[in-house]
Amino acid sequence: MRLRLVPGFTNTAVSWRAVERALPTDWDVQAIEVPDGLDFTGTADALGHRGGRGVWVGYSMGARLALRLALDNPRFVDGLALVSGTAGSRSAGDREARQAADERQAQELERDGMDVFLERWLDQRLFETLPRDAAMLDDRRRGNTVLRLAHQLRELGQGAQEPLWDRLGELSMPVLVVAGGYDRAYSDTARRMASAIGSNAEVRIVDRAGHALHLEQPAALAHDLASWIDTAGLTE
Repeated sequence: MRLRLVPGFTNTAVSWRAVERALPTDWDVQAIEVPDGLDFTGTADALGHRGGRGVWVGYSMGARLALRLALDNPRFVDGLALVSGTAGSRSAGDREARQAADERQAQELERDGMDVFLERWLDQRLFETLPRDAAMLDDRRRGNTVLRLAHQLRELGQGAQEPLWDRLGELSMPVLVVAGGYDRAYSDTARRMASAIGSNAEVRIVDRAGHALHLEQPAALAHDLASWIDTAGLTE
């Protein structure tokens, strides 16, 4: 059983460690760092070539990248789990607004530096249920640079991403769409994505978790991943 994990924005591969520890010990589990210096499509492609074939799990930005990988290079993806993910923004106006907001954040990051930016990032309402001692702030500082995060804001954000809603029906592999119960917007998105994918998709909502549910409830997420993989026959 080969499982490949993709982190979200400001996270590193280390952010998956608690989930990894709760998964079966005989699985081949590897968290893959998001490559630097590429556009959205190129980054997804590079992840596939780094991680190889297996079941791919992505969180937030990592979920959007894993989705793109599954659509463009399905030979790499036996199964797909999208955690706090989206297929992008349908509206061109919304994408333009998001791209402008991401550009402002990139400029603030370049002006204020990593520490100030990360504090501001984690102070968003999106992460209000994430305990400070679970946020892995030190790892975010060590594992990133201003250049790396500014690039991700500009090239890997939702504003820069081609919306993939109209392609969700192309996914033929088993798909799990997961969101935290406190994260109502992404829980609703998870249900809409699963509906658009079809009968091969399953939704699970993790209780007592917000957007960063892999940090808030890692054991619960690992349990849901393991049971879905078993039910979908992906361990064979």
